[in-house]
Amino acid sequence: MTTSNNDIKAKDPFDILIFEKGLRIKQIIIDKSLDLLVLILNNGKLIQSKISCYPRLKTASSEQLNKWSLISKGIGIYWEELDEDLSIKGFIKDSALNNALSKLQSSGTEEIFA
Repeated sequence: MTTSNNDIKAKDPFDILIFEKGLRIKQIIIDKSLDLLVLILNNGKLIQSKISCYPRLKTASSEQLNKWSLISKGIGIYWEELDEDLSIKGFIKDSALNNALSKLQSSGTEEIFA
């Protein structure tokens, strides 16, 4: 008996969100003057990042930055002219890491992963 790819379940929580729950990038907002890259997800959540965190994007013009396309039905973003592709999984991981670091650096007593 053979097992199809559909029978394999993801174990990584990020892969579960993306491949089993269907989390996808729906739209992107880019503002170079604000060093801002915002992903709008299909569940209404936003992921915010800095353009300067990505070397190829950091040196790109506003015109180049706005020439993006979604790949793999919203699992990633591709800038053909810049030869750059970024995944939703990477954005989620970076966002979680930055959030945890921010909480660690604050003087409050709130829980880190609350």
